[in-house]
Amino acid sequence: MKSDHQLRQEVMDELAWDSAFDDNRIGVEVVSGIVTLTGHLDSYAQKYAAERAALRVGGVKGLAVEIDVHLPGASQRTDSEIAAAARHVIEWNVLLPKEGIQIKVEHGWITLSGQVRFDHQREATEQSLRNLFGLIGISNLITVQASAAPRDIRNSIETALQRRAHIQTTALYVGVNDKVVTLTGMVGSLAERQEACRAAQHTPGVERVIDNIVVV
Repeated sequence: MKSDHQLRQEVMDELAWDSAFDDNRIGVEVVSGIVTLTGHLDSYAQKYAAERAALRVGGVKGLAVEIDVHLPGASQRTDSEIAAAARHVIEWNVLLPKEGIQIKVEHGWITLSGQVRFDHQREATEQSLRNLFGLIGISNLITVQASAAPRDIRNSIETALQRRAHIQTTALYVGVNDKVVTLTGMVGSLAERQEACRAAQHTPGVERVIDNIVVV
């Protein structure tokens, strides 16, 4: 098991390796395997990239992101401009439904609501908006209209996990109760844990995922 000192150094090295942001503007603290990122960056896209970089490091048991987004003058947009840009992105994305998604913008923060047929559409909607100018953050409140049987949901998730070579599926258990999926077991990194959760979230019929996976 990695010490907090070793884990902190590896997270800092990963942040320095990633060219999507300036790692000199990010502070890293580690306590009992829980990583906290602090500082400020120029966009929400950079903040999200820093979060993903930290999650790639093996041994990270949890992540707290306390990075502020300070928009340069050239990147600032009004809420109306951000809302219009977000609607334009959704309407031009062939993977997203054109109806059923509502957008609210307040002080640069987008709140998504509405209902879609599949969880991957909910995820794709948020992903498509992360690089918008003027964006401070995103709250994704979109819900999924589920219709699959629990047995079909479980089989679909287990098959998806088996396709991912870096996840030890023998150490994971998938439980389904009334369209709610519970994942339990052990994985070697927080990135594997999130990938397992993502596989469940992208499965048709899943309304919610309870993550009880332990990182060892």
